[in-house]
Amino acid sequence: MTSQPFDAETRLHLEAEARSAGPWDPDWPLARQRQTWEEHCKRTRARRPDRIMVEDMVVAGLHLRVYRPPGEEPKPGVLYAHGGGWTMGSCETHDDLCAELADEAGVVVVGFDYRLAPEHRNPAQVEDALMVLDWMKSAGRAIGIDPTHVIAAGDSAGGQVAAGLALAIKYAGGPRLRGLVLINPALGGDTETASYREHATSPALSRDEMIDCLEALLGPPGSPGWSDPLGVPNVAQDVTGLPPAFITVAAHDPLHDDGVIFAQKLEAAGVPVALREEPALAHSYWRSRHHSRAAMAGFRAIVDAVRHLAHEGALQPY
Repeated sequence: MTSQPFDAETRLHLEAEARSAGPWDPDWPLARQRQTWEEHCKRTRARRPDRIMVEDMVVAGLHLRVYRPPGEEPKPGVLYAHGGGWTMGSCETHDDLCAELADEAGVVVVGFDYRLAPEHRNPAQVEDALMVLDWMKSAGRAIGIDPTHVIAAGDSAGGQVAAGLALAIKYAGGPRLRGLVLINPALGGDTETASYREHATSPALSRDEMIDCLEALLGPPGSPGWSDPLGVPNVAQDVTGLPPAFITVAAHDPLHDDGVIFAQKLEAAGVPVALREEPALAHSYWRSRHHSRAAMAGFRAIVDAVRHLAHEGALQPY
């Protein structure tokens, strides 16, 4: 795609966020990095819509957070996998996003704290997603979910978890999800793509940072994880039968080409797919949605995709 200059409103927001976050050192112990980001996200996240009901619970040792719109009738469910490079992130860091998706798309969103790398490498994250999905389908009606209307969604690393989940279901011969929503997804192990090279020092995610995250998930280059489609969905040889997918990518993002490659794979396999490209935005642009008109337009497209896939099992053209 032909990118536009980086959105000025988003840039101003990112600069303000950096000032608010305070000192950050990538050489800090990982535990300190995780805690610092959690605390920053709690301070700066948007307020939840008042009418959304939120419940925390523990299922099979995993912390889950369920976001329910009002109403007695069962609603479609969204399994949401958070981003954070597989090494950090939680329900807390993505609380406002999940709450707004539930409110605006009329769905029950289930966020979950999957096991993090490098302590737990691929496929631990997909295994956790499978467990949560099984719980949503078996206990769904008790928490307001129609278990026949469940989609998976995720941003960045969470996009890999959602796509890996869909592939794991395919390989096991189980009933497929109703849809996939992948937001700036990390789906490939090739860090020499044009977008990785052109946007190596992107304002929201750098190539070096992403390489560190991939090695945390998959092990050193050449390890078996790099050829496992569950961890690297773009190496999958057969994607037939995957659910309809909405994929959104940003022009100023090293991961731009990851999403494009996966969309092309799905299209070639006859899987319905809608690819939306944001020409003026960068990685995790949704975090700037309340500060940037371009980012809010991108977020509205995500909401529309969740609504249509979850309720109707259909894609809107983009």
